[in-house]
Amino acid sequence: MKCRHCATPLHDVFLDLGSAPPSNAFLTADGLSAPETWFPLKLFTCDNCRLVQVDEVQSHAELFAPDYVYYSSFSRSWLLHAERYVEQAVARLELSQDSLVMEIASNDGYLLQYMAARGIPCIGIEPTGGTARVARDKGIETLERFFGREFAAEFASERGAADLIVANNVLAHVPDINDFVAGLTLALAPEGTITVEFPHLMELVAKRQFDTVYHEHFSYFSFHTVRRIFAAHGLKIWDVEQLSTHGGSLRLWAAHENSQHAETPAASSLLQIEAAAGMLDSAYYQGFQAQADAVKNDCAAFLLEQQKAGRKVVGYGAAAKGNTLLNYAGVRPDLLPYVVDASPHKQGHWLPGSRIPVVAEERLRDERPDFVLILPWNLREEITSQLSYIREWGGQFAVAVPHLVIL
Repeated sequence: MKCRHCATPLHDVFLDLGSAPPSNAFLTADGLSAPETWFPLKLFTCDNCRLVQVDEVQSHAELFAPDYVYYSSFSRSWLLHAERYVEQAVARLELSQDSLVMEIASNDGYLLQYMAARGIPCIGIEPTGGTARVARDKGIETLERFFGREFAAEFASERGAADLIVANNVLAHVPDINDFVAGLTLALAPEGTITVEFPHLMELVAKRQFDTVYHEHFSYFSFHTVRRIFAAHGLKIWDVEQLSTHGGSLRLWAAHENSQHAETPAASSLLQIEAAAGMLDSAYYQGFQAQADAVKNDCAAFLLEQQKAGRKVVGYGAAAKGNTLLNYAGVRPDLLPYVVDASPHKQGHWLPGSRIPVVAEERLRDERPDFVLILPWNLREEITSQLSYIREWGGQFAVAVPHLVIL
């Protein structure tokens, strides 16, 4: 196996979670009688460019199929994040009715709806058919394609270059990172801007967020590594923001290397922070396995303890990260009988691997469990507020990452 950016042979294991089914491969009732395919889930660190990556064990098209179940608009906090971003980008880049905005992995139109509401021409690029249909129902033009060099050249020739390209939480989902970033260069106007958001590897390590590892995430990035990848394709990062989303993310503002965008001090400052944390050294990437195992063991011990005490624990949020945790910890319906989720696209299905049923919130109200284990810990404030009524019967919330905590 070689690094997907610099082709250096990979030897250093960052994390080994054994094997698991794809985290968004939810099961139907018919699927329960069929075997599931589990794939190795092992991350490596490149000792040259420091890109952390999983081997591509299942094709891109299979992972992001037409029946993909993740719809961005079911999180109120994520919609608010998107709306605030649009306000900031429109003002900062002086976008107008003469601009063109492209969003890659635009999902169900969760972000572009706010661009469209301001009269700014926009188009979504989204390979999963179900989410693309929802976006079109909102009036957002959406092309069902994967993004890369070929598509970018075709788009620029037919539609013109984009003044703003938005790529939120898609960089990690790309198997051919060089093809993707080269496409950004081709599709961007001479003085245009690219904004990219992705979970920061430094936060993943510091906060023991091993559950954000799953097959749909091919790569995990430091700022140092992304800066190197972008530079290799003629792009400069002229600003960077540190965000709280997804447990700690970065938002990059990038442009062609010869553009007029002035670089801010934030980039050099973050490079220094990463260097001080040790991210340029091999030692930084060793020992994370023990951190992941501690989280896994504490979660399993908590569920076993509650079962022995006769207390009922259920889950909330059928998120991909939750599937990684539950499968690695060996959790099955005897310890967690069901998971509640707000999305009707997931209700009536079963989690991959653990085969725990996904149900609507009414069951939570009816059965009054003792504990609700919040699986998407990044949304814990939103969820505890939404489900605050469980306090009426003495119910409590728990999260497993970065530490097992009863809230």
